[in-house]
Amino acid sequence: MKEIKKGFQSKSVKLIMVLLCFSFVVAIASPMINPEPVYQNIPAKMPEKAIVVQKALTAEEQREQESKDAFLKAYKVFMHPRCMNCHPKGDVPLQGDDSHAHLQNVVRGKDGKGMYAMKCKNCHQDANLDAPETPPGNPHWQMPPADKPMVFQGKTPRQLALHFKDNKFTGFKDLNDMIKHVDEESLVLSGFAPPPGVSKIPMSHKEFVDAVKEWIAKGAAVPDK
Repeated sequence: MKEIKKGFQSKSVKLIMVLLCFSFVVAIASPMINPEPVYQNIPAKMPEKAIVVQKALTAEEQREQESKDAFLKAYKVFMHPRCMNCHPKGDVPLQGDDSHAHLQNVVRGKDGKGMYAMKCKNCHQDANLDAPETPPGNPHWQMPPADKPMVFQGKTPRQLALHFKDNKFTGFKDLNDMIKHVDEESLVLSGFAPPPGVSKIPMSHKEFVDAVKEWIAKGAAVPDK
């Protein structure tokens, strides 16, 4: 009986040893079966570039942006050769779509109508001639006067908008006078009806006036650049 009990104990010890060895092997083999940790796709560090959430504009900011956009639309007309050629940096008017210096050596003069025998009206008649490459016509053809030359050439949208808000630059009493000028002034209207063979301003006179009105009505905001 003692021998049977001793044999049973011996087998139990062996079984326990086998189970311990099996557990040890499983523990070692587990990382080899699945060597990568389950959290491998979680970034160790969040990206430095933060997600930019666009802030909704307030009603006031939206109005200001619409005013700036309206001026940028009108700016295309101010800088077009049909308009800018009579608003150059110096006292010599410009000609053509490439805005080259006036070929007849015409200069502004004190009143903007030319000097000495070289007056603007010597060539610019009261109306356009029905022939290509002829001087555009208007009863009051002239440049701005010397004391208020209203230079457009080379001005950025921001610079030009700031100048338009300065009556020392424009000579207007206020911005309502500017609306009246762009809406009714015959020289402005002439720019939208050039003679044959001359490029036209890429928008209607009404679109231009509407853009100027919107710019002023919504605060005459100055563009950023």
